[in-house]
Amino acid sequence: MRKLVLPALLAFALLIFSVQCSEKIEPGTTPVDSGPAVSVRVVDVRSAVQPVLYEAVGTVRARLSATVSSKLMGTIQAFNVKEGDDVKKGDLLVRIDDRQVAAQLDQARAALAEAKRAEAGAVSARIAAEAGAQRARLSFERNRTMLEGGAITQEMFETVDAQHKQARASLAQAKAMVEAARFRVKQAQAAVEAATVARKDANVLAPFDGQVTAKQADAGALASPGMPLLTLEREGGYRVDLVVPETHIRAVKTGLPVAVRIPAVSEIPIRGTVDVIVPSGDQGSRTFVVQVGIPVIDGLRSGMFARVPLTIGEQKTLRIPRSAVVHEGQLTGVFIVDAGNIARFRLIRTGRDYDDSVEVISGIEDETRLVAQPPAQLSNGAAVEFAK
Repeated sequence: MRKLVLPALLAFALLIFSVQCSEKIEPGTTPVDSGPAVSVRVVDVRSAVQPVLYEAVGTVRARLSATVSSKLMGTIQAFNVKEGDDVKKGDLLVRIDDRQVAAQLDQARAALAEAKRAEAGAVSARIAAEAGAQRARLSFERNRTMLEGGAITQEMFETVDAQHKQARASLAQAKAMVEAARFRVKQAQAAVEAATVARKDANVLAPFDGQVTAKQADAGALASPGMPLLTLEREGGYRVDLVVPETHIRAVKTGLPVAVRIPAVSEIPIRGTVDVIVPSGDQGSRTFVVQVGIPVIDGLRSGMFARVPLTIGEQKTLRIPRSAVVHEGQLTGVFIVDAGNIARFRLIRTGRDYDDSVEVISGIEDETRLVAQPPAQLSNGAAVEFAK
């Protein structure tokens, strides 16, 4: 019987199009069906103040991820892991050729040994200078007493005084040489420590427990400082990075609960919370990044697409049950019940879709009696009775 209704609906649509005097869709003139009354459930539709939603889109990311990079230059000898492998903190990930840093370590150790020998020589020279300075001081004091007693001439005392001053200068020079030698020893020790660390860096270790999610190089390639090798993600938490226009960012607050939809995992919304609003926006797109924390669920992976409806205001709208909407070809409409309990098909224009309802922009008004779920045998002009 639904097929018999379609020609009448098309004629009805053409009639409305020809009038073009009002957006309001008037009731049809189809005669009342003389058949038995159809039992239907009827609802009264009323407009109400509803939140205005903006559907932000984003990407699922791990709460903590790190790009493991090389700290030295050398040929990559081997990767011990691949994408998808779980690793523990301290596990060996990549081995880099360490022959160059090993040679640098040997050179640094040799330089340290030479610096220590030079320090020992400088210390010996200082000890000798201290002894010479001590003898010169005693001779100076003795000759000064003799000069005061007239036992020696002034010329002889001046020679002893010069020797005393020379001995003191030699001692000061010896002490400076010791300090310089010790400084060179410290430099050599630092070079040995740096070379030791560099040699350890040839073995790239996991910084935390996690999973390998990407591999950016291959064995045999030349690694350089800062070159990305692997990407790791820490287990135990994900977030969704949303892109929100600057016109709506004021409506978003930290701590705000939101419903996150990830179609690749489930159509059931996941409860999330706005954790971070990045204060600096993108100057090109005039958008801000909002980080939404979500719990761990099965099948969740970084890079998945997510939608999050955000409340950005309120407006008065008319919503009807999704089950009341009837699609006949290219036509969208509903069955209303008039004062005589006759079903009339009305064309409507719909707006946004919600979980179990649809926004109606035009076609029906407040207080309209609407068939909530039209049965297959219901047609335009059919008499109806209310189901209990």
